[in-house]
Amino acid sequence: ILIAAAVASLATPTVAQVAPACATDTPLTVYELRTYYAAPGKLADLDARFRDHGVRLLTKHGAVSLGYWVAVGEPGERFVFLLAYPSRAARERTWEGFATDPEWVGAKRRSEACGKLVDRIEEVFLRADDVA
Repeated sequence: ILIAAAVASLATPTVAQVAPACATDTPLTVYELRTYYAAPGKLADLDARFRDHGVRLLTKHGAVSLGYWVAVGEPGERFVFLLAYPSRAARERTWEGFATDPEWVGAKRRSEACGKLVDRIEEVFLRADDVA
């Protein structure tokens, strides 16, 4: 619920507004809330993989990172993050490039040498609302 309120308050930012290194003013219209349910005891490893590789590589392939969180006070280890893209097609290109990036493939393989880090992933697509 708090994340939905935060997204609504974003209005329709542009890539340049949330990622000043970008040279474009393309409006962000697609938001993706992703929840990763960590395998038992693997949340710290999952967090490290995102910190060391995931965030930078998602940015490299076109995603705009709006925030990363770890769920607290509830059962299950969850890693939650919010990304934005200018379109659904841009989102698809981002994930295609990310999934096949040699650096990501190697980082994923190394981080899962002692077992998978993620049991399941939930994706929710959002749009900004003008309620506030």
